Amino acid sequence: MDTGVKQRTHIADVPEKANEQHYEVSTKFILSTLGPCAKYSSCLFPTGNETLEEAEVLMLESYCEKAQLQDGQDVLDLGCGWGSLSLYIAQKYPRSRITGLSNSTTQKTHIDATAKLRGLNNLEIITADVNTYDFVETNRFDRILSIEMFEHMKNYQILFKKVSTWLKSNDSLLFIHIFCHRTAPYHFEEEGADNSDWMAKNFFAGGTMPSHDLFLYFQDDVKLVRSWFISGIHYSKTLEAWLKLQDENRQAGLEELQTDAKAKGNDPMEGLKAFYRFRVFYMACSELFKFNNGQEWGLGHYLFRKT
Repeated sequence: MDTGVKQRTHIADVPEKANEQHYEVSTKFILSTLGPCAKYSSCLFPTGNETLEEAEVLMLESYCEKAQLQDGQDVLDLGCGWGSLSLYIAQKYPRSRITGLSNSTTQKTHIDATAKLRGLNNLEIITADVNTYDFVETNRFDRILSIEMFEHMKNYQILFKKVSTWLKSNDSLLFIHIFCHRTAPYHFEEEGADNSDWMAKNFFAGGTMPSHDLFLYFQDDVKLVRSWFISGIHYSKTLEAWLKLQDENRQAGLEELQTDAKAKGNDPMEGLKAFYRFRVFYMACSELFKFNNGQEWGLGHYLFRKT
């Protein structure tokens, strides 16, 4: 029976847009707004007085604890960004074998160079689209961690099924960190000529704001062990720290984005616009996550076991 509802056959709608809007923006510029671990996701401020560097490490440590990481494991960092988690656990667990999967060639270049500088030889970064990429059957993982990647996805049924096949056994675990709304999921949609879809057009084309309970409806191939809701105040403080760094490095950041725009065959003014888009992005998201004392939008952490 034709229901008139279009069925999704792919996992992510426009992965190339994620690169354009975030992940292949000049690495030098992005790093000038982040902490020393280059963590482009929420950090953890348990007292509120932590430095950005301390907050980065505290959140990375929380992943290690919640995902029950141990030295000697095969670990996949799914959607590895600029390598904050991949590099951290490669150094913390030297006998583990770490794989990072990213859609961005420039992110791989940065992580590979950083790993070489640190003398890390237990880390491999793969550039691929999760829509089409699959690991060979002999390459399976004890742990898979994914930090703020699932928000760019759409077909969670297919995604969880695919990821479950990358886990070694029923003792293997999947840990996910997302930003989310407490109760209501919604799409970032590009509609109309007004500014109501600014976030979709500029930062989250094809993206989703999950609700905290959304993944509970996709347990055919993985089973939830535990979930956590973390106040959005932590993300607000993270974004404020990024904004402060962007402003402190304003001149170098502007020059880098203008040079990058020119190198890509664009008007250097596009670099200026990009600089201010990121300022608005950081400010708007900070206000969003601090709304209602961080209890409306926040962070979801989930631990799943392969069924």
